[in-house]
Amino acid sequence: MTKHIIELIGAPTDIGASVRGAGMGPDALRVADIAGTLARLGFEVLDRGNLAGPATPWAAPTGGLRHLDEAVAWNRAVYDAVDTALGAGRLPLMMGGDHSLAIGSISAVAWHVRQRKKTLRVLWLDAHTDVNTDGTSPSGNIHGMPVACLLGHGPAALTGWSGQPAALTPDAIRFLGIRSVDADERRAIQAQGLTVFDMRHIDEHGMRNTLTEALQDVDENTHLHVSFDLDCLDPADAPGVGTGVRGGPTYREMQLCMEMLADTGRLGSLDVVELNPALDVRNRTAEVAVELIASLLGQSTLAR
Repeated sequence: MTKHIIELIGAPTDIGASVRGAGMGPDALRVADIAGTLARLGFEVLDRGNLAGPATPWAAPTGGLRHLDEAVAWNRAVYDAVDTALGAGRLPLMMGGDHSLAIGSISAVAWHVRQRKKTLRVLWLDAHTDVNTDGTSPSGNIHGMPVACLLGHGPAALTGWSGQPAALTPDAIRFLGIRSVDADERRAIQAQGLTVFDMRHIDEHGMRNTLTEALQDVDENTHLHVSFDLDCLDPADAPGVGTGVRGGPTYREMQLCMEMLADTGRLGSLDVVELNPALDVRNRTAEVAVELIASLLGQSTLAR
């Protein structure tokens, strides 16, 4: 992998989440020495600090959506920061915050990828598919809707940011680690033909074969974006998340996933989201996250 300059972009908000605490995620990653870890791998690391945005009002949903105006403001800030980093030839590492922030992050990536006539592949590492809409979400929490918005099925205020009605086409995204899907989401996945590697698939085929399948058409013209929700991991390894679901990939399975992604040499941008230090144990989840990010960016036991 070419040694990019990595730009750390903190987005300290839980605007789309169901519980408080994800807004402390960026600083927990800093406490776990994300910058020093990546510098020791040979990267130049620029930490642009934390973005600013509105406070979370913790209001009831309006029209099936909680905190829409605030979510738009935060995602605009993320979009602008990721856009600037990519425009400068850097690898943006967006540190959330909750997963609704991927709307701004991936929209900016999609615009840049299209300008460069490359192919975008998003790997969505998550316990959830996040394809709810304001019409199907039982809670109105926007962190359950980013994929729908990126596919062009969200509210008008959160779609079309990449210059196209949808930032992503269904064949541009692969889901991995999924084990909690609402009934309406299940129907949307089938209707849109989305490729989902759920935990049964990983159990039956193993992480190596699953990743090989997910990456089979990634080539030198592919920009790989990884959107890493820490609740993808089993809560036994990553307790500091707001919506943990038992039965996720183990630490070793996720290490293999990250190392195989690094082997492609195609990583161009990264989200790390849903780290909730208020629910963590002595910053353990942040430390696990930094170890996995290091593997994604090329750290390995032996030279391969």
